[in-house]
Amino acid sequence: MTEKVIFLADMESFYASVETAHNPSLRGKPVAVCGDPALRHGIILAASREAKAYGIKTGQPAWEARRMCPWVVFVHPHMQTYIDYSIRITTIFERFSDRVLPYSIDEQFLDLTGSQKIFGTPRETAELAIKQVWDETGIRCRIGMGENLLQAKMACDCFAKKSPEYFFEMNSVNYVSLVWPLPIGSLFGVGRRMERNLNRIGVRTVGHLASLPREMLRRRWGINGELLWLNANGIDYSTVDPEVIQEQKGVGHTATLPRDYRNQKEIELVLLEMTEEVCYRTRRHYKVGSTVHLYCKGADFDDPAGFSRQKKLPATTAKAVEVYPTVLQLFRRHWDRKPLRAVGISLTGLTTYRQLQIAFSCRYEQEEALVKAVDLVRERYGKTSLFRASSLNPGAQLFQRAGKIGGHDS
Repeated sequence: MTEKVIFLADMESFYASVETAHNPSLRGKPVAVCGDPALRHGIILAASREAKAYGIKTGQPAWEARRMCPWVVFVHPHMQTYIDYSIRITTIFERFSDRVLPYSIDEQFLDLTGSQKIFGTPRETAELAIKQVWDETGIRCRIGMGENLLQAKMACDCFAKKSPEYFFEMNSVNYVSLVWPLPIGSLFGVGRRMERNLNRIGVRTVGHLASLPREMLRRRWGINGELLWLNANGIDYSTVDPEVIQEQKGVGHTATLPRDYRNQKEIELVLLEMTEEVCYRTRRHYKVGSTVHLYCKGADFDDPAGFSRQKKLPATTAKAVEVYPTVLQLFRRHWDRKPLRAVGISLTGLTTYRQLQIAFSCRYEQEEALVKAVDLVRERYGKTSLFRASSLNPGAQLFQRAGKIGGHDS
């Protein structure tokens, strides 16, 4: 059986690198990409290597980055530009393999199994790919190699990013010696909460987790526990297959509010706007949903508050007028009256619209025609071409977020 050769290519400080490539005057300067501090979106999304040298890192508030480096250059994010660069990089990788799978906007898997004779050894292939990405985009690329996707990911995150060659090779033979001594938080799939849970049972390293009985982890954390055991042992059965598109499980929208929201009417107004957005995106996928999920995050960092609840809808739908009453029920039942800094809504249990069994009412056809007409106008003339009058009230976010991608400028 042919040994698998899987690459994970990761773009260094992608957003900051794109800004520097797009604006050469920024080269050599400490660049940090962040939103608008005045709207509390001043969180560092990416920092150049020059900025990182001062200790600036992703997730920091802008004011803290400024304190660490008074001459840091803040750049607002341009999401459409990042998407364009990501697509260009995918096109470069497709010269090396017809099995390229974007994992995120700045990470891509490549399956090069059987193509070594075309481009040389895996190392030579990686060096060529890295060079072409740099020459054509000005973005530094790091590549981790493994016998499966998990090994490639660990090779890239834990070793290639620290290698002067921007490449690191991992396999089933050296996985134990390389990965098992690492802190448990380094393992793919282990977040901060799971790290704390594992620490409580004495698991400090990846090797500690790998040595635990698989069934014990499954009993304690279900399928997620078993998956972590597989990851700890370098086992991954997934494949790089861009032709396989997984069925979308839900449509959601989460937003950080520009200030702490305390007024109930203002919060409910934002929830209405978000419900409209989620339902509109669901209809664009020709889907309807059966369950709505509401997420609210408290404003106090020292005393985290908020909730995450879901409820079955009375009927499968993708109309805001039918989803919003359930959103209100969840919010009014679980909100503790403390200020909120972020809210999110998602619609799950998706079903293809054509499969929906409809209980016809005398007004059903008129309602459907109205929804389709509104969608058509918004698609042609923009989200703000037709809107609810309530979006003119204080606290509304429709106009501030219109035209943004992922909450940032396009």
